[in-house]
Amino acid sequence: MNWSRFFLAVVASGIVASFTDWFFMGMLFHDRYLDNPEIWRGEPGKPEGSRIMKSALLGTLASAAFLIILRHLSTPNILSPVAQVVHLAVIATLLGPVPILFQNVVWMKFHPLLGVSHTLGWLTRFIATGFIGIWLLK
Repeated sequence: MNWSRFFLAVVASGIVASFTDWFFMGMLFHDRYLDNPEIWRGEPGKPEGSRIMKSALLGTLASAAFLIILRHLSTPNILSPVAQVVHLAVIATLLGPVPILFQNVVWMKFHPLLGVSHTLGWLTRFIATGFIGIWLLK
């Protein structure tokens, strides 16, 4: 594997995903975060920069892991690269974020629409990461 291209793909996917995260996990159903403000760290209106940066770095780590899995599981002549990316993105989302998010919905004061928006955010992150990987690593 060309490591410089891999790191470029990780950085690019981290940047792209920060925008998709902002939309799906920040803007979509934003008013639902205020339904139960006691479950969130920090106070409304206070700076959140350090928490946003930590969250973005953790998401970028997930993107790097997705690229590694995609690289190892790519099977020529079975599915198109686009179909492989979408297929693996759905599986990765169902394996990780969906169970965690909806367990939070069951056990915490976490609005179900936030579970949906965060799920869509993770799925979009993995699909975008996969497309970036196709572009930069193939």
